[in-house]
Amino acid sequence: MFIIGEEVFLDSLILAINVVTPLFLLMTIGYILNRIKMVNENSLSVMNRLVFKLFLPTLMFYNVYRTDIKSAIQPGFIAFCVVAVLVMALILIAVIPLLEKDNRKRGVIIQGIFRSNFVLFGVPVATAILGENNLGITSVLIAIIVPMYNALAVVILEMYRGGNFTKEKIFTIIKGILTNPLVFSSVIGIAFLYFGVKMPKPIETTVSDIGRVATPLALIVLGATFKFSRISGNLVPLIITVAGKLIITPLVIIGVAVKIGFDAAAIVTLISMTASPTAVSSYTMAEEMGSDGELAGQVVVLTTAVSVVTVFLFVVVLSYLGLI
Repeated sequence: MFIIGEEVFLDSLILAINVVTPLFLLMTIGYILNRIKMVNENSLSVMNRLVFKLFLPTLMFYNVYRTDIKSAIQPGFIAFCVVAVLVMALILIAVIPLLEKDNRKRGVIIQGIFRSNFVLFGVPVATAILGENNLGITSVLIAIIVPMYNALAVVILEMYRGGNFTKEKIFTIIKGILTNPLVFSSVIGIAFLYFGVKMPKPIETTVSDIGRVATPLALIVLGATFKFSRISGNLVPLIITVAGKLIITPLVIIGVAVKIGFDAAAIVTLISMTASPTAVSSYTMAEEMGSDGELAGQVVVLTTAVSVVTVFLFVVVLSYLGLI
């Protein structure tokens, strides 16, 4: 029995190493490229724009297009994820003000915990475990959860800034959600899938090749944008945010999902959604909306760095338990 257990553990360990190591190496390459001045802010901005407006949307579309609609559309699981995000946000709105008195930091901490880098970090994790042709449920969920993240982040940051929700502001939020390239491409993919639309082989090959660029380039850009700054003044809020984002939230949500009895693909998707670091765009949004931009940037950097370890541990444990 001990030998069998040891073999299972080694298999789980190898799986986790195979999942996390490429992500870490790609981010490291990006960081090194920035340090040796092979890229600059302008080139990174251009590459980031290409990732978000071309490569990632193409990847999202193709993942949905190639999936089995019966396995991808899981209303119960999707409803669970939506409720989990909403409940998590409400709990944070109630708890964080008790731990942090500065309004500019409150909004950053709350969005830092509930808003994950589902696309840039989560999709590579899911791909490594499930394979490129089995990401249907992940892509469909992205089309629903990412707009939720964006809308909730705007509401929360605005709430702690003390602003008023005018009709114009609400319209801007709705417009941003509807025109989000990741959301739009996933919806188009669902439409193609539902109506049985088939692309000619040359076009499908081209779409597939474009999508393959998304993940490595996105992670390289993410690594290149790392900027380590002084953290001593934000030590407490950083500890709260990192622990809440990478340990408490995934433990609770994945634990409940396991109790409910969701399948392995759903659990992998939850790892991607909940255990991923804070979204890179949260820094930009915090800056634009008058929150603590320095803290927001530090949250992105630290959660990304620490998540390499925590995601590794989640994959090892869940694989060892036979849940993924």
